[in-house]
Amino acid sequence: MILSTIGYESTTLPEVIAKLRTAGVEVVIDVRAVAASRRAGFSKTMLRASLEAEGIAYEHLRGLGTPKPGREAARRGRITEMEAIFDAHMQSPEAQDGLALAIAIARERHAALLCFEACASGCHRRIVAERIREATGCEIGNL
Repeated sequence: MILSTIGYESTTLPEVIAKLRTAGVEVVIDVRAVAASRRAGFSKTMLRASLEAEGIAYEHLRGLGTPKPGREAARRGRITEMEAIFDAHMQSPEAQDGLALAIAIARERHAALLCFEACASGCHRRIVAERIREATGCEIGNL
């Protein structure tokens, strides 16, 4: 079982879709707290429609997004601070519910966690992926 992650910071929607298709991803799990974007095609409604047109399901799990203070810390390059904020957030019922659903999805289909940051190492999706790996034993591949 493989769990993929992908960030769209420095790419286009067609490029993201091509990477997802090449990897065999069946469902994208959007782990942004706010599923809106200034980058063309990456706001929730357009992203869902574009993915579904390509046969890729879409699930937005807002509870697995980074709270605003965490996003601000990440933008300033304070990754350790973002991680601490996100770890605390992961104790919330909304985050726990989102994680349980993400785990269930990842057990059934090849899923990819999607967020903005190009590099998974500085993004909260790495933490979510690690928690899914702990629960499922899956391998993680960063697209």
